[in-house]
Amino acid sequence: MSEEIEQLESYRARVVAILQSLDLEAVSETVDHLYGAWRRDALIVVAGNGGSASTASHMATDLVKATRVDGQRAVRALSLADNVSLLTAFANDEGYEVGFERQLEAIFRPGDVLVLISASGNSSNAIAAAEKASDLGGTSIALVGFDGGVLLRTCDLVVHAHSRPGEYGPVEDVHLVLNHMISGRLLDRIRGENDS
Repeated sequence: MSEEIEQLESYRARVVAILQSLDLEAVSETVDHLYGAWRRDALIVVAGNGGSASTASHMATDLVKATRVDGQRAVRALSLADNVSLLTAFANDEGYEVGFERQLEAIFRPGDVLVLISASGNSSNAIAAAEKASDLGGTSIALVGFDGGVLLRTCDLVVHAHSRPGEYGPVEDVHLVLNHMISGRLLDRIRGENDS
């Protein structure tokens, strides 16, 4: 086996190992929270930085479109990373760390759900957003990696992709898989409404 193939196999093995370490009860509880939000027509807000910003955007898209069922109300979801002009306006005028928090102040209501995606769990704007969600009477859920960081202790529910510090690639891969696991199960739950 060539060194190149060995490196590729090593990467694949890390992703599989992290996936296998996931607490599926926490994943199921996440689906429960999002399903509850859909049932009460609450807003699901997703946020992340860097690669996690693209996962947040992808998740918001899947929550709205990939869970769509004819005859049922759509899931209400959006990503805080998608409005670049608003995010950069707050970053420029008040500091990047308040960019998510200020957006929540405008749109988040009691009973809404915030999903934060962060490999380190230590992003200051994500931590501020989790605290603001709690202040506003909502629920915060974090998808984290590494040792979980501050979000592990700050959020109401955490799905932890246990990994070594700096393993951004495998953690971000696992977070995207989690998005598809969660949105897929949410779709099944919404479909079940048509059968009841």
